[in-house]
Formats: sequence, C-alpha cells, structure tokens
Amino acid sequence: MIWNLAIGLTGALFAGSAGAFIPADRGELVYRVAGCENCHTDRKHDGARLAGGRKLTTPLGTFYTPNITPEPTTGIGRWSEADFRRALRQGVGPDGRHYYPSFPYTSYTKLNDDDIHFLWRYLRSLPPVRQANKSHELPWYLSFRPLLAIWKLLFFTPGAYLPVTGNTAWNRGAYLVNGAAHCSECHTPRNKLGGLRQDAFLAGTLEGPEGVVVPNITPDKKYGIGSWSKADITQYLSTGSRPDGDYAGNLMAEMIDNSLKYLPQTDMQAIAEYVASLPASANPARKASKVGRQRDQDYY
Repeated sequence: MIWNLAIGLTGALFAGSAGAFIPADRGELVYRVAGCENCHTDRKHDGARLAGGRKLTTPLGTFYTPNITPEPTTGIGRWSEADFRRALRQGVGPDGRHYYPSFPYTSYTKLNDDDIHFLWRYLRSLPPVRQANKSHELPWYLSFRPLLAIWKLLFFTPGAYLPVTGNTAWNRGAYLVNGAAHCSECHTPRNKLGGLRQDAFLAGTLEGPEGVVVPNITPDKKYGIGSWSKADITQYLSTGSRPDGDYAGNLMAEMIDNSLKYLPQTDMQAIAEYVASLPASANPARKASKVGRQRDQDYY
C-alpha cells in the first residue's frame, strides 16, 4: 500500500459487533478497515495523520506514501471525487500519470461505488496538513511511468467486484479479502515484475512489505491455517490472538489494532467463510530461526 493514494472498503450497512468500537460514519469504517492511516501516517517519525512519508521497502525499490489530507497544494485537496474514483479503479492520477502497483489499486478497483463515495466524503472531512511528498527511490529503468501501462495490460484487471450466485456471506468475504482489505497484496507472492502470482493466491511470501516474511493463509494444514477453525480466524481478526496462544506481531498487529478490529462480527465471519473455502497451498513462506528450525514470521 503506498503510492499516490490509498483507500478502500465495505458495501452494505454494518450490523453486529466485534466487541470493538464500530464507527457510526460509514466512510470512517471504510477508512479504518482499509488501513489508510497505517500507510499514510509516518508514525515512526511522529508524522501528522495522513500526511504521508512512510517508507515502504520492496524488491523493486523504495516507495514513500503520499499526503492524502485535503490540503490543496501538497495533499489531494484539489482532487474531485471523479479523480479519486479514477485513482482507485484505474490506478491513474488527476494528471494522467500511472501509479506504481505498490499502491494496491489492483485490489481497490473492486470497491463498489458507494464505498468509494463514502470514503471520499470522510477523507474530505479531515484536517488538511501541508507537507510535501517524498520522491520514490527507484532504479532508473523504473522511473519511466508510461511503461506502467504495459504492466497493467499484463497484470491488472479493472472493475468492481461482481458477486457470484450463492452464499451471501461468502460473497461478502470475497469482496473484503480481494478488494477492501486487500489481503492478497501482502499474502500473495509476486513475480519479478511485481505482478501478483494468482497460482499462489494467499500462499505467503518471503519478500513482503518492508522486507517481512508474510505467512501462508490458505487452508493448508501444514504450512497454512488449515488447522484453524472459522471461529479461530474470527477471533484472530478481532484480537490478534492465535489458536496456539501466541499473538500477531509486526505489520499484522498494526493492521488488526488500527483496522480489522473495527469490522463487525458478521464481516469477520464472512472473511473466515471465504478464506476457509480456498484451495490449500503447500508454500512454506517461513524463515529459519536461530536454532535452525522453521517458524512463522512474527507478521502473523
């Protein structure tokens, strides 16, 4: 997540409670669960809320999140709602520039129109902060943005999520996982060009955001979360507590504490329903511990 704007989430009125505060404003709930504040606030250096500057190290280079406050000069204060929608749906800025896929428009494109509208309205209500954006640190051959048009032809399919006929909860989970919560952006390995490997969907990667190892969350019993019940998954999303008594760490702890715990219980159950239905993958997505054993990265 990171780029020239990040956002996303929800599509129906929220009912139920996960035991945490549920924002009354739908736009705020979209904002919270999508993790906008996590990426666009440089907490490590006491940065202002949503003013950007958080560093994201990737195998393709270093990206810095932009200012998405409604400040007109350094933020997105001069954007229209149509500009905002285009950024999410097409990965293109108001100036026509293509965004790097470190901004997960490949997932946010699936957001429905209402969620985009309410998120836009909420962001516009927040205090503006005048802070210039930092330039990305990329190899020279990646600095030519028009090449991203070719990347999109290879790896990007724009368009809002279209529910399949059948289980309503499953569709809701699919919408959240694939679009709003953009789980695949971290949990799916990428090819050398930065495209998500759909043959290893949610199977974990050794090269996750900021250099962390991101675990396999498919239903594989050895390497994934196949031994977890749906109730275990729901509990984890609510509190960060794992079935083995350990807790989420690193980036996942941040995502739960600042974002996922704001979901109502029904949405957490929908995510569990969807994830449990996916094909299992035997991808280890683990690193060796100091004593030579294989362990899950603290991410999850």
